[in-house]
Amino acid sequence: MKLRHLVVFSLATVCLSSVPRLYAQSLHSGDFIGSSAMTASPGEVTGASVLASVNSLPPQRSTRVFGQKIVYYDTGTGPTLVLVHGFGSQARFDWGNVIAPLSKHHRVIALDEIGWGGSDKPFIDYSVQTFVDFLGEFLRTMKVEKFDLAGESLGGWIVADYTIEALAPTNTGPYALPRPTRLILEDAAGHTSIHSVLKTIPITGDLQSAGGVAIVFHDKSLITPEFIRENFALKLAANDGMTQRLFVANPETDKEVVGGRLAGITVPTLVVWGGDDQIVPLADGKDYAAKIPGAKLVIVPECGHAPSLEKPKEFVEAVEGFLRR
Repeated sequence: MKLRHLVVFSLATVCLSSVPRLYAQSLHSGDFIGSSAMTASPGEVTGASVLASVNSLPPQRSTRVFGQKIVYYDTGTGPTLVLVHGFGSQARFDWGNVIAPLSKHHRVIALDEIGWGGSDKPFIDYSVQTFVDFLGEFLRTMKVEKFDLAGESLGGWIVADYTIEALAPTNTGPYALPRPTRLILEDAAGHTSIHSVLKTIPITGDLQSAGGVAIVFHDKSLITPEFIRENFALKLAANDGMTQRLFVANPETDKEVVGGRLAGITVPTLVVWGGDDQIVPLADGKDYAAKIPGAKLVIVPECGHAPSLEKPKEFVEAVEGFLRR
């Protein structure tokens, strides 16, 4: 049996800094599923957290893509699964809770995209096409040819656009985008323009704005003062606020929506959606599934914008079931 690669991108934290005052006042067709090496930094919270601890994850590695450093996790054996994170986020935040269970049966590659997390942050006009171009070059650099691809939120928008371009008849020549075998969209943005929504998201600059991460979750009890402090430290270490501003300010993103081009996705596709997503509504997930030929929709009840983060067991169950077909 030939091995496939699985690639995952995520937008789970597209509103990582949104609704800044929500927790300043109180810090206290679809299937349903039941309800380079890094070390801990001096300021990192080590207690119980919704986030995977650094020590529970494999060491991060790095490579050069278009001369820029891209950091990534690469662990497990089997068919390759590539994971792409979301807006204002990084691989650890969006995928940290599912990397280990998915790596039991797959080689999992989860990268910090250009401009985010531990990767380089050039001062450029970031667009969806920027991330598509870097993803394709990353896969060529890594010599990944057969793979499954997954993306969350903005990452879902990126991998949907990437797949449309990769499957197009014009995708030929020595620099053709590697074609994914299957596609997984988790609460994907980009179905319609979300430019007006993105413009309202403040850059995390203090503890109060860091509490805006609450909008990602259905279960607000997870948003403890300790988690808010951990999120603030994570954003300070990432130092990617300018990337967020540059992407939001780029008017070209309005032209990159994929809602009218989804028929071009002809590979088997799974759409996973939090039933109580406050950022990208469930109606968008249903439309993604309706417009992609043969797509399967799985709704995770009592879950917000990022099932892989808030309900990792249910997310892994949906993904593994899809990939076993």
